[in-house]
Amino acid sequence: MKSSILAGALCALLAATGAARAETAVSIGISGWTGFAPLTLAKEAGIFKKNGLDVDIKKVPQASRHLALASGDIQCAATTVETWVVWNANGVAATQIFQMDKSHGADGMVVRPDVEKIEDLKGKTVAASAPGTSPYFFLAWILKKNGLTLKDVTVVNMEPGPAAQAFVAGQNDAAMTYEPYLSTVREAADKGKIIATTLDYPAVMDTFGCTPAFLADNPDAAKALAASYFEALELIKAEPEKSYGIMGADVNQSAEAFAGSAKFLEWQDQAANKAFFEGEFKTFTAEAADLLLEIGVIRQKPDLDALADTSFIE
Repeated sequence: MKSSILAGALCALLAATGAARAETAVSIGISGWTGFAPLTLAKEAGIFKKNGLDVDIKKVPQASRHLALASGDIQCAATTVETWVVWNANGVAATQIFQMDKSHGADGMVVRPDVEKIEDLKGKTVAASAPGTSPYFFLAWILKKNGLTLKDVTVVNMEPGPAAQAFVAGQNDAAMTYEPYLSTVREAADKGKIIATTLDYPAVMDTFGCTPAFLADNPDAAKALAASYFEALELIKAEPEKSYGIMGADVNQSAEAFAGSAKFLEWQDQAANKAFFEGEFKTFTAEAADLLLEIGVIRQKPDLDALADTSFIE
C-alpha cells in the first residue's frame, strides 16, 4: 500500500516537474498605461500560467523599451503602433502579433485656462516624453492637424506621470499625458483643462509584439500570449470589480478609480483585431511613418508590410 502511495506521489511530482519545464519563460516590457493592464490581470489571475507561460512583467519606460528588447532583457513588449515603426527603422527588429487597445479619450493634451485653441500654443512650453515615444508623436500629430510643427513650441521631455504632476503644480504651459495620469488634471480644473484627446485625434492605439527570434523559436508561446490576453478581456467582462481591483492595484488605484480610467479606452478582442489589421492598421501606419520621417524621429521607413504577423491570433 505504502509503495503504491509513494509511486503515485512520485508520478504526481514528475508530472508537476514536467509541467513546470513545459512553461515558456518570457519577459514583457510595459508601462503603467491603463490599456496594458489586462496583461497584469493575465499574470495575477493565473491565465498565463494556465496557458503554459512563465511571464515576468517589467515596467520599462517607452523611451528605453526598445533597448530592453535589443539587449534581450525582455522578449516582448506593448507599445503604440507608430513606435514599432520607430524601433524597426532604428535597427531594433520587432513584430506586432495582436492589438491591445484603442484610446478613446485616454490620451490627451492639457493646457492652461487661457489657451483657447491649439494654435495658441505657438511659442509656449509643452511637456512631453522624448522623441520616439507616443506622447511626443501625438503632440506632433495634433500640431500638424492644426497647421503647426514641433518647431513652433518648446518641448520639455517629461514622462506622462511627472508631466501631469508638474502641470498641476504650475509648471509648463501644456503637457501630453494619458490615463491614469490624465485624470489628475480632470480633477484639477482650476489648474487647466484638457483641450484635445484621442476622441478628437484618434492616433493612439496599442499593440503587443515580440522579437523575430522569440517568435521563430516559440510559435506556440506566441499564440498562448495572444490567447491569454483575450481570456483576460473575458475575465474583465465576467468579473469586472475583481478584475479592476487587480489591475488598479498595479498602478496604485482603487477598483473604482481604475474603472474610471478604463472607460476612456477600448480593449480589442479577436474580432476587433482581425478588422483592425485588415484596414486601419495599414492606413495609420503609413501616415504615421510619413510624420515620423518629417519630424526626424526616423531617417528612413522600414518595410511597413513586415511590421505585423497576425498568424498568432486564433
